[in-house]
Amino acid sequence: MTTSRTVLVTGGNRGIGYAIATEFLAQGHRVAVTARSGEGPAGSLTVRADVTDAESIDRAFTEIEAELGPVEVVVANAGITRDTLLLRMSEDEFTSVIDTNLTGAFRVIKRASKGMLKAKFGRIVLISSVVGLFGSAGQVNYSSSKAGLVGMARSLTRELGARNITTNVVAPGFIETDMTDELSETQQAEYKKSIPLGRYASPTEVARVVTWLAGDDASYISGAVIPVDGGLGMGH
Repeated sequence: MTTSRTVLVTGGNRGIGYAIATEFLAQGHRVAVTARSGEGPAGSLTVRADVTDAESIDRAFTEIEAELGPVEVVVANAGITRDTLLLRMSEDEFTSVIDTNLTGAFRVIKRASKGMLKAKFGRIVLISSVVGLFGSAGQVNYSSSKAGLVGMARSLTRELGARNITTNVVAPGFIETDMTDELSETQQAEYKKSIPLGRYASPTEVARVVTWLAGDDASYISGAVIPVDGGLGMGH
């Protein structure tokens, strides 16, 4: 039985984040989610926060700490895409994706680390993407932000590891979410051809890897990148 923890999932109001929050709840944890709009799953505490705004993150943590206790597990999942080819990509389209996906994770972890260092315990899980290491045309901004999370996790491991704080990366491939539902059947079939397992993952398949990394069984794993991509990236 894994110890019950206070968990924060950023961007927990839809897609993979919602599935991660749901799975933590099912395993008996106290779960808060940040969302700019919408709500997390039933039983979670939804707090309004924008990862591009450090003050809103601080307020969210203060609220969670008062309601659920100090945050012991952080899942940095909030992310955006603004896909376009390099020559058409504006500087704002590049920097806004970095600011949410990479700097946003930094802001959340910096605030969470205060309580973790005090408790001499913490589990940090960064949600990256197969694209972070595999690359993808039209996603120079997104893949840069997701690759950056790997360097972040490894540096945090060296900096915080001795305090019993682990930091790992989960890199999902194609997942059945609203985003993939919008693809045409032809596009879907084309994508599935490139995945050795021949199918997309369910959001729960990603969520269970995240909860495992945050649990007692993975206490000696840190600085790892775990692909949940059906063999698409083959550990690039």
